[in-house]
Amino acid sequence: MTRPSVVGDFRVIGNLSELSPDDRAVLLNRSTSSDANIRDVTGRIIDRVRRGGDAALISLAAELDGVTLASIEVSREQCDAALADLPIELRRVMLRAAANIEAVHRAWIPSELEAAPEKGIRIVRRPDPFRRVGVYAPGGRAAYPSSVLMGAIPARVAGVSEVFLCSPPDTTGLPARSVLAAAAIAGVDRVFAVGGAGAIAALAYGTATIPRVDRIVGPGNAYVAEAKLQLAAVAGIDSPAGPSELLVIADETAPARAVALEVLAQAEHDPMASVVVIAVGNGVATAIAREIAEQLPAQERETIITSA
Repeated sequence: MTRPSVVGDFRVIGNLSELSPDDRAVLLNRSTSSDANIRDVTGRIIDRVRRGGDAALISLAAELDGVTLASIEVSREQCDAALADLPIELRRVMLRAAANIEAVHRAWIPSELEAAPEKGIRIVRRPDPFRRVGVYAPGGRAAYPSSVLMGAIPARVAGVSEVFLCSPPDTTGLPARSVLAAAAIAGVDRVFAVGGAGAIAALAYGTATIPRVDRIVGPGNAYVAEAKLQLAAVAGIDSPAGPSELLVIADETAPARAVALEVLAQAEHDPMASVVVIAVGNGVATAIAREIAEQLPAQERETIITSA
C-alpha cells in the first residue's frame, strides 16, 4: 500500500504504522475538553442562565439561534400535530424503533436484591427511579429524533415520574418537527425549545418555566458536553459524550455497501466526527472507498460528511 496521503474524500489512506505524527494525532487525540475557549464560553452561559433564568434563555436563543422565542415551552398539541403530519414511512420506522428500545430496556430492569449475612443484618439493594429526568436532543445542523427515543423511553420504562425534553429551536421558533413527533411517541411530559449549554444549565438549576431535574441525558456539541461536565455536581449526567467516533474493522466478508453507509451515517453528525475503517486487504479497502464515493453525493449532509 502506498504511503498515507489525502485521497479523494479521505484524509488518509494507507498503513497505520506509516501515518505522520500529525495524522496520528487527528485520529487518536480526541479530547474536546482542553479547549479553554469552550470552557470559558460555556461557563459564562451557565452563569447567565443560573442568574437570569427564562430571560437569559430567550436572549441566548436570539444571539445563538437567531430566533425570537414566543414561548420557551412547546405545547403537547404541537407535538401531537407534528406526529400526525409525519410521513407514513418515517412514522412506521420511529414506532418500530420505539418498540424495540422499550423491549430491550424492559428486559434489563434491575430487580431488588436482598442478603442476610448473619442474624439481625439485612442488606437490600433496591432500584428507585428518578423523579425527573431531562433529555437533550441536538438540533441546529440536523434533527435527531432518535436521541429523543433513546433518552426518554428508558426513563419511562424505569418508572421516572416526569421526563422533559430540551431541543434547539429552528427558524420557526420550535424544535424540528421530527423531534416533536418523537416526543409524542416517547410520552415526554414537557418539551422546551432551548438548546446548547443554556439548556443544560436550565435543566440543572431550573427556571420559572423549566423544572430542575435529577439527571440529564443525551448527546450534543462540544458546548453541551462541556456544560454537562461543569454541572455534573449539580445534576447527574449520563456521560460527557463528544463528537461521534466510529471504528469499523472489515475483512472480505464485510458488505462494502453496509460499511460505507454506516461510515456516512456517523460522519454526518459533526465536522469533528471521526470515522475510521481498518480494512484487511487492499481489495477490501478499494471496495469500501468506491462505495463511499458513490453514496456521498446523494447525502443531504454531504458538506459536513466531507469535512469530517
